[in-house]
Amino acid sequence: MSSITLRLENVKKLQAKRWENEDHWDTLNDLLVKELDEILLIEPKNTAALISIGAVYSDMGENEKALAYLKMALDLGSKDKNLFVNLTIVLIYMEKHQEEYLEYLEEAEDTIEDPLTFKAYFDPQSR
Repeated sequence: MSSITLRLENVKKLQAKRWENEDHWDTLNDLLVKELDEILLIEPKNTAALISIGAVYSDMGENEKALAYLKMALDLGSKDKNLFVNLTIVLIYMEKHQEEYLEYLEEAEDTIEDPLTFKAYFDPQSR
C-alpha cells in the first residue's frame, strides 16, 4: 500500500472524527485541507484527494473552491459516486437550477463509492 493511500485513509478517519468533535470543527477542517493540499502537491491528479478536499470546502461553506476541485476530478475522468454526489450538493448550495445537478444525481446512481473519498455534508434546511 502506498504512502498516499495510507494518508488518504487517515484523512477519511479524521474527517469522520469531525462529527464527534464539533468543538474542534474548524481546527479539524484546517488539518484536513493541509493534509489534502500536501497530497495534491505530490500527486496533483489524485482524484480521491480532489474529491475529498472538495467535500471539506463544501462543508466549510466555500462552494466555489469546492466546485473547482470537484470539476478537476471530473475532468480527470473520475467515476466515483462521491464525486457526483458532492457536485450535486455544491450546486444545490450554490442555488443552481435543478437541471444543472440532476445529471450528476443520475450519474451517481450507476457508480460505486471509492473507499478513499467521502461525501460532503448535506442539510437542505441549513443554508
